[in-house]
Amino acid sequence: MAQYFEAHPDNPQPRLLKQAVALLQKGGVLAVPTDSSYALVCHLDDRDAVERIRRIRQIDEKHHLTLLCRDLSELATYAQVDNRQYRLLKLGTPGPYTFILDATKEVPRRVSHPQRKTIGLRVPDRKGLLLLLEMHGAPLLATTLIPAGETEALNDPQEIRERYEKLLDGIVDSGGCPLEPTTVIDLTAMTNGGDPVVIRQGRGELQRLGL
Repeated sequence: MAQYFEAHPDNPQPRLLKQAVALLQKGGVLAVPTDSSYALVCHLDDRDAVERIRRIRQIDEKHHLTLLCRDLSELATYAQVDNRQYRLLKLGTPGPYTFILDATKEVPRRVSHPQRKTIGLRVPDRKGLLLLLEMHGAPLLATTLIPAGETEALNDPQEIRERYEKLLDGIVDSGGCPLEPTTVIDLTAMTNGGDPVVIRQGRGELQRLGL
């Protein structure tokens, strides 16, 4: 049965977030609000938690999971980033963008793309989530909370509670989220002089990135 944390959207209570972090560190899977929609998150190095996320979403290993990072310096630990890529990342962080990059050895193989060895990374622009990441002290592995067989992400914490209470360890409720996914941009071609490739147009505006 999931623990339910009602956190203030602008001034989230640290004691509640500490309890949520404790669940993550014990191998828990949580639903948390982001600056796009709700997401399922877990500890990066927890194999069982990662598999639980895949089962809940009913996705296979070829589905890109995303690392939620606190800032660009943390992002660079888990992805290979050159100067061109860094300039573009700086324009889009924090914000509702997911960037596909070549993963470093710091990323476990089971969570990177099995054929391309890439990973999705982003720095969210939501105060409570950034504080949660800071308290956790490391990135969280995440995927948008889209119910199996559906196409729309969830943004209502009460609905999430009704549908997933028995499958999750915790739900952080700090109000609704925008009902729109992130914009996904593949930056891997830039390593060889190519251009960024827009995989999905979402909430993040391409003009902000000069695309």
